[in-house]
Amino acid sequence: MPSWLILIIIGVVLVILGVATEIGQFLIWIGVAVLVISLVLGLARRTRT
Repeated sequence: MPSWLILIIIGVVLVILGVATEIGQFLIWIGVAVLVISLVLGLARRTRT
C-alpha cells in the first residue's frame, strides 16, 4: 500500500472518531501532498523516456 494512502486513511479515521481532529486533518493534507508529488514525478519520468 502506498504511503500517501496510509496517511489519508489514518487521517480520515482520526477525524471520524473525533480524536485529535487537527492531527487527522494534518495527516490528510500530508497524504494529499505526497500523492500529488508522486503523480508529478511519475509523469516527469514518463516524459523522459
